[in-house]
Amino acid sequence: MVETTWVENEVRALIPDAVVECVDLNNTGDHFHVRVISPSFEGMRPLQRQKIILNHFKPHIAANVVHALDLKCMTPAQAETAGDTVFHPHAGGTGIHIRRRPPKEE
Repeated sequence: MVETTWVENEVRALIPDAVVECVDLNNTGDHFHVRVISPSFEGMRPLQRQKIILNHFKPHIAANVVHALDLKCMTPAQAETAGDTVFHPHAGGTGIHIRRRPPKEE
């Protein structure tokens, strides 16, 4: 189980100019909503923004440290007008949900 501060610090290590907010959706340390606001996202498509973070967390997902990430990656201008919605991957919404794949049998 990990803390929200760990997730926030991991994202800040990738995107130093980012404002990062993390919510532990179930208080279980493995399902997180992460809001990332950075001027460096300017000119990038939403999936490009998310992939930077998702690629970093892949080993943690494979190791079952993190089970689900809901990422909201925005520029500061977008953040001013965006609502503060949180997607819960197991509550019937839509968003990003990464599932750990079972190990391949040899």
